[in-house]
Amino acid sequence: MPFSKEFINILDEILEADERDRLLKALETDPQVSIRFNPLIPDARSLVLESLECNADDQVPWAENADYLDHRPQFTLDPLIHQGCYYVQEASSMFLEQAVRKCVAGPVKALDLCAAPGGKSTLLASLLPQGSLLVSNEIQRSRAQILAENMTKWGRTEVMVTCNSPKQIGQSSLMFDLIAVDAPCSGEGMFRKDEGAVADWSLQNVDMCAARQRRIIEDIWPALKPGGYMIYSTCTFNRHEDEDNVRWIIDTFGAEAIPVETDPEWSISGSLTDKDLPAYHFMQHRTRGEGFFICLLRKPQGAFREMPSKPVKTDPAVPAECRNWLTTEGDYEYYIKGDSIYALPAPLASDMNQVSKELYALIPGIEIAQRKGHDWVPAHALAMSASLNRNYFPEVEVTRQQALAYLHCDALHLEDAPRGIVLLTYKEIPLGFAKNLGNRANNMYPQEWRIRISVS
Repeated sequence: MPFSKEFINILDEILEADERDRLLKALETDPQVSIRFNPLIPDARSLVLESLECNADDQVPWAENADYLDHRPQFTLDPLIHQGCYYVQEASSMFLEQAVRKCVAGPVKALDLCAAPGGKSTLLASLLPQGSLLVSNEIQRSRAQILAENMTKWGRTEVMVTCNSPKQIGQSSLMFDLIAVDAPCSGEGMFRKDEGAVADWSLQNVDMCAARQRRIIEDIWPALKPGGYMIYSTCTFNRHEDEDNVRWIIDTFGAEAIPVETDPEWSISGSLTDKDLPAYHFMQHRTRGEGFFICLLRKPQGAFREMPSKPVKTDPAVPAECRNWLTTEGDYEYYIKGDSIYALPAPLASDMNQVSKELYALIPGIEIAQRKGHDWVPAHALAMSASLNRNYFPEVEVTRQQALAYLHCDALHLEDAPRGIVLLTYKEIPLGFAKNLGNRANNMYPQEWRIRISVS
């Protein structure tokens, strides 16, 4: 692919000529393929590799539950990805795991600010200690819907999805111990995955992105608790969006950059323009992944606003039957919103309720039921939840072809299955609900999520 002279010049600001040429040559090669397994799914790795008919080339060294694949399969036609068994994520960005392990030792309230489509949020949801609350936010409504779908499939119970601007969150009363800002950027690190990013690149866009990133940080900084941590990252190379912006955060807000341990065998570059700055570059000619930049920052200690707290009590209108659909009834508070019933983990119910009051929540808790006429039926999010009470619903194991037909939103014929609501499973993992009528079964998979390519 042709690279502009301006792009080559901007690489000259950070790399010597021979290393610049090695990077440019690497950008002409095929991208790596990597996936991350859901640690809540037993034997996920072996099940997924068998289903994909793939071999694992190697483990991603800085991520505990991730492998490189020897080729790129057609992920859409694998039921396991729709069951939340794994997530297709670029390997370099999984280094977020090392930053989180550096700064998180106990339960926290965390915000993933620019979270769509969900790679870093699903990783955070797997990493944060039990009792933590994760708010995954995306400002664009269409992308927030994709984020909500992916977070639902990942199955964690202590997660919310919101659709708000950084300024709205920063001006709210909410406070977070950890904020991840994977800032919108010029995308230089994605050039070999996205030729459109090459065509869209310009010096003007670099300057625009750098300024936008500073506005985002300025807007969200009030929502970070004093002593709390911010993980700033981009998928670009240039110093203007990377080191220069980190220095601006340090100079403007008094933040401290915190070193993150690395292994020399990982071939991660340190700061390319400021040797005293503990920041980290992933570059295709050195590391096995795409371009990525990350820096862990700590906010100075000081006074902070107290987040309001108001106890939440279960709505008496929630049917008792629905409260048996999760593993432990007493661990949740239940409420009705519109035509849905939601469950909030009891220790976090007050905090989650406050988030819903101050922000626009697409996922305010675990959606366990939806109103259909005069009845409440189980929601798809319940089937995906790690807290699903699998002893309550009859289970029907389906074949791969039946699973794909279900994900295509086709009607099914379930031989010898009990009538009524059943939980379909594939590889003994929940797939979703169906209502078996005898001669056929009504498909309860969300229409907006259906596989749109042929599954026959």
